[in-house]
Amino acid sequence: MAEKLFTEFPEVTTQAWEEVIIKDLKGADYEKKLVWRTMEGFNVRPYYRAENLKNLKHVTYAPAQFPFVRGTKTNNNWKIRQDFCAENVSEANKKALDVLMKGVDSIGFKIDGKKGLSQSDFDALLNDICLSAVELNFTGGCCKTPEIVKTLAEKVKNTNTDEINGSVDYSPLTKLSLYGNFCNSEEKDFELLKESVVAAKSLPHFRTIGVNACIFHNAGSTIVQELAFALAMGNEYLAKLTDSGLSADEIAKKTKFTFAVSSNYFMEIAKFRAARMLWANIVKAYEGTTECAQKMYVHAVTSAWLQTIYDPYVNMLRGTTESMSAAIAGVDSLEVLPFNKAFEKPTDFSNRIARNVQIILKEESYFDKVVDPAAGSYYVEELTNLIAEDAWKLFKTIEDKGGYIAALKEGFIQEQIKTSAQKHNTNVDTRREIFLGTNQYPNFNETLNSELRETLSKSCDCGCETENKTVEPIKIYRAAQAFEELRMKTENSGKEPKAFMLTFGSLAMCRARAQFSSNFFACAGIKVIDNNRFATIEEGVKAALELNAEIVVACSSDEEYAETVPQIADLLKNKSILVVAGAPACENELREKGINHFISVRNNVLETLKQYQIELGI
Repeated sequence: MAEKLFTEFPEVTTQAWEEVIIKDLKGADYEKKLVWRTMEGFNVRPYYRAENLKNLKHVTYAPAQFPFVRGTKTNNNWKIRQDFCAENVSEANKKALDVLMKGVDSIGFKIDGKKGLSQSDFDALLNDICLSAVELNFTGGCCKTPEIVKTLAEKVKNTNTDEINGSVDYSPLTKLSLYGNFCNSEEKDFELLKESVVAAKSLPHFRTIGVNACIFHNAGSTIVQELAFALAMGNEYLAKLTDSGLSADEIAKKTKFTFAVSSNYFMEIAKFRAARMLWANIVKAYEGTTECAQKMYVHAVTSAWLQTIYDPYVNMLRGTTESMSAAIAGVDSLEVLPFNKAFEKPTDFSNRIARNVQIILKEESYFDKVVDPAAGSYYVEELTNLIAEDAWKLFKTIEDKGGYIAALKEGFIQEQIKTSAQKHNTNVDTRREIFLGTNQYPNFNETLNSELRETLSKSCDCGCETENKTVEPIKIYRAAQAFEELRMKTENSGKEPKAFMLTFGSLAMCRARAQFSSNFFACAGIKVIDNNRFATIEEGVKAALELNAEIVVACSSDEEYAETVPQIADLLKNKSILVVAGAPACENELREKGINHFISVRNNVLETLKQYQIELGI
């Protein structure tokens, strides 16, 4: 028997840990200092121990074992996907053939939903592509999905159809959610959905029902909401299609879930694990008896909601951590969005970097060699349980309202997302949520020279009727948009306002506050003039006036402000806006003397900067 290590050390109890922690806090509030209250509404403790796993039933299951919390496979070999616009089928085919030689094994073709694909277009699009060696996906097909499936089935009828893998993302409920109505009518769209399932019977590994959870994430939902709404959408398809005569096994085998993956690293790992577990139980409740039906097929896409147009190379780093979460969680396929997708058509370079992120995770980091490496982590297992419990509660609430469509018509889903989006927005505005290069540590010298496009098109790709909406659409946006609009407003104003750091007194304090203030004003595109430290305030004011600085920021310690700030105000003679960096005890005293501008960590950065723009005439 292998020797157990550390047996000579006595076991430390949780009580002993807690006593030491409380002692080290020196009277500070334990809950406020160490407990994280998530956006989802549950508390995360500062540490977890083996005892936290005792009541978690899901930790006893193995990979590929119901309810598949640890994955649906006995390996972790996910597919690397890259999508291309198929408006020009020959060009799309050329690009697909190129990347298939560079590590990609899953292709997505975005087609025009108004037109679908003719037989000749279909042949040109798939020319020289070995369909048995690649996962083939079509997006944007909408009401043309049955035709696409029938065309594919006819094309491969003389081959081994067991080797044909892929999907068409037909999702009437996604259209309803994004645009306020169905493509045709609820009855007609579900008839087409059933027709798609029947048409794909000869293609056992080709999925025709899409559950697109990305729309919730990209509208600002929480992780729990994204999961609960996705389950509700999937359940609606099960309910309506079983009523139409299809079996739960037939429906579930043709269903594909697409989730966004954010930079909330451990929470995202736990989300995917919880998703598989909950969906398996839903399918089982519909008497879906086969394991392949109970297994959730998951495609993950890195977050569009988190992408920024300023300092865009940071998007590469976001995509990398997001990809790691998805890979560790055991998704079936993954698409890394190009870093520049938020503001321009992806280039060969950005597409190459996007796919290479995944190739590095496989070929250099060996993420595909271990199934569910997060298993057994006290923290991840507890998060999995917390997310599953809260998502299930929200899912049941939706079911009590009559299901996804009823909850959407009532406005319940929209209101839930709006509430969480507003919390996110407030956190971004106050920098509780950091967007590097946008609302914190911006590139001072960066400017944009062209009008930027929205992340997602506002029009319906398939030509669906968008008048007389039956439900309120879910609003898609990016979290950093408000700050980006703020900065672009300065850049487009034709002015070049300057914020001058008047540093004096304590070297440590003046430099710390100058750095804070520089980042603060640069977020609005205001030119920052930083300085090490002036020997006197007279010297600093003189330099600021010579540069015609519209804003002068007093940067020093609180102790020095009561005396020096009024002197600075007298020297400036209202030729510049005087701002005090910090929230000194003498603030009220200074305000009584007419000094009303203060910036600190307490500020709502976005709203404060908007006010400065107004004062600057921008």
